[in-house]
Amino acid sequence: MRQPCEVGTKSIVPAIRALLANELLTTHSLRQREAAVLLGITQTAISKYMHHVRGATISIGAEGEIRSLIEKVAGQLANGNIEKKTLALRICRLCRLVRRKGIMCKVCKEAPETSLDYSTPCELCMEPLE
Repeated sequence: MRQPCEVGTKSIVPAIRALLANELLTTHSLRQREAAVLLGITQTAISKYMHHVRGATISIGAEGEIRSLIEKVAGQLANGNIEKKTLALRICRLCRLVRRKGIMCKVCKEAPETSLDYSTPCELCMEPLE
């Protein structure tokens, strides 16, 4: 039985990393190896993100608020103005934002062994945090 957070770790987090990698390489002219060090992942992972082998399950880059936050975080990474803990918190924030906007719903519905009944809209991800 999969929970929405499990689906998120398999789809949203890689999509966020892919967008950050792309932003670091294109806007900030970093090399794959440099971006990998900043993101705490391998150069191979960066290459897979850039070739859409990873991080392509869900498209989140077109949404304005998400795009803006990706650009901000990538800028902080490129300038060395973000700690690893803060980066982790920003990625969590981005993931929650994607979920709250309903962007993950289609992926969650199609995921095998999800624990929810999707005959009616679940709106679980839109619920306020307690």
